[in-house]
This record gives sequence, structure tokens and C-alpha cells, in this order.
Amino acid sequence: MSQWGKNVRMSVFGQSHASAIGVTIDGLPAGEPIDMDELQAFMARRAPGQNKMTTQRKEPDAPEFLCGVMDGVTCGAPLTAVIRNTDTRSKDYRAIADKPRPSHADLPAHVKYAGFQDVRGGGAFSARLTAPVCIAGGIALQILARRGIQVAAHIRSIGAAHDRPFNPMGEDDVVLASRLTRPLAVLSDDVATAIAAEIETARKEADSIGGIIECMVTGLPVGLGKSLFDGIDGRLAQSVFGIPGVKGVSFGEGFNVATLRGSQNNDPWGLVGDDVVPMTNRAGGVAGGMTTGAPLIFSCALKPTPSIGRTQQTISIEAHEETELKVVGRHDPCIVVRAVPIVEAIAAIAVLDALLDAPAVLN
Repeated sequence: MSQWGKNVRMSVFGQSHASAIGVTIDGLPAGEPIDMDELQAFMARRAPGQNKMTTQRKEPDAPEFLCGVMDGVTCGAPLTAVIRNTDTRSKDYRAIADKPRPSHADLPAHVKYAGFQDVRGGGAFSARLTAPVCIAGGIALQILARRGIQVAAHIRSIGAAHDRPFNPMGEDDVVLASRLTRPLAVLSDDVATAIAAEIETARKEADSIGGIIECMVTGLPVGLGKSLFDGIDGRLAQSVFGIPGVKGVSFGEGFNVATLRGSQNNDPWGLVGDDVVPMTNRAGGVAGGMTTGAPLIFSCALKPTPSIGRTQQTISIEAHEETELKVVGRHDPCIVVRAVPIVEAIAAIAVLDALLDAPAVLN
């Protein structure tokens, strides 16, 4: 399924080594200016080839808008943008056509599509497809920001290195801005070196490493979302699981709530002026599928990159026998580094989609 959304319908297309990848977004409000420089700066945070902690594939990831925008403003028609793939090395994937990578989509895709799937760079299952998602998310971020809604994420941990968590009641704007001035999107200066060391150790050992990203959304109205199957947390979780490599999503205290009593976990209600607000935020800003007025905070766990240079056991599809595979080519030793803006993009799209259940909220 390459489409997501109820009010803002996003359709992603292309393959990792196709001539282009792109996105069509239907349902965007008309009359919304798009700051192209700001969008390109956001795209650059996800782009490959930034440093030795990421894949050395070089792609500018410059969106080319085909329709839906006039003079830099959304016009109400479906918006379509493409990104040209310019630095593919498809020969690196010849072995994978016969020897599927462990813990990758190669084998299930081979069975599902009877061998006709595009194996180059992971084809339609590649994280390369998150670049057009960031086009949609970057636009959504600008629309939300004009309404006082901010989305920010950071690396919570990689391996044994841990950044401090977000303040559950919100963060200072200076703190959020400073995370983007560091080589890694973290809140603490001292942890960046430790995280970089974890990634470098894995890279030198021809291995990979996973981690956790934490995301916070502030400025949301109380009561956004619905009960049961259309809760704001459900929408977010479904969209975040669309990011390749995500294996878990939790809100607030997450799985830690299983160790607490109600007296420890409950968020008391109180008054700040005339406003009724939760005095703590263990729930991550969500109760009954609806926002509480506290910052909406969730975390997602990403697995280690399956493509590693170590010898691994697999099978030969043609010979139908066990064999070994050593993956060559350019791959991220840790996908968490470039996934931070992707998580922000996905969260922004999901929040905008939910807000459009009541369009008056955006006016």
C-alpha cells in the first residue's frame, strides 16, 4: 500500500534505482505558501552522503513540482513532486537477486511478486522512498507552524548511548533549535560523541546498529482525535510504522506503564489560569485516543540496517540450497541518524490529517 491518509491523501511512487521517486498529495488546503528554501533545508537533513555515519550515495534530493502549486502557493489541486535519482549503482545488487538479505524484504517480495520485483537498492521497499514522504511532511510542517503547532524529534538512543528525554511538559525553543546545530539531532552536547562512537564501531566491524527516536508535538488543541480505531495515537502509530525499519511505537511512558500503579501513572488535572490542564504527562498527551492539551510525545524503535558487510547465512533461490552472503555497496551503518526528519514528516502529515476532521481548527 503506497497511499495513506483520510483527509490529506499521500501517495508515494517510484523505486530506489528508478529514474525518479515522488509523491502526490491530495487534500491540502488551498492558499498555503510553501517556502521552498525551508523545504529544501528540511530535505537536506534526510539526504544521503552527509558524513561517514550515513550511506555514501550522493543525492541532492531537490523536489521538482509538477502540479498543485502556483507561484509558490498551494492551489487546491493535487500536488505532485518528483525527485530524480542521480547516483545509483545497480550492479551492487546483482547477488541479492538470488541471495535474499536476512531480515530484509527481499525474500517476501520475491514470493509475493513471483520474482518480478525490483531488487535494485531494495526497490519499492527501500528507505529511499522516505524522501518524497519528507516533501509532503515538510509542507505539512509549514502549514502547522503557521497555526502555532510545532513538531520536533531527536535521537533518544543508539546502542548503549542515551540522550536525555524530552521534558514531558514541553521544551524551550532554544533547546529545540540547538539540536539542529549539532552533527547529530540530540538535546545534549556530551551524548553526540558517544552516539557517534557507537555508530563508528559498528561501521568498522562491517555491522550496523539500531536506536530510538523520540518525537514531540506541541500546540495541539484539546480533544483532537476520536475513540477506538480513529484515535490520534492510532493514526500516528499506523503512519510511523510505514517508515522502513520501525519495529515499535509507544506513547508517553509506553511499556513502562505495565510496571506502575494507577496512583503512579495517572496525570492529575489542574488549573493554569482558567485552563484545565494535566499537571503531569505520563500519557504522552493522549487519553482515549484524544489529545489532552499536554505535549503529544511518542517514541519509535528502529532496527539495525539489514545490509551489512559481514558474512551471513541465506539461501540461493535458483539452487534452492543454503549459502552465504556478504552485502556490498553503500549502506547506512545506522538508519536512525537520517530518520529523525522522516519521523517529524510523518507526524506532521498525521496531525494535519487529523486536524482536517474539523477544518475550522485550521482557519
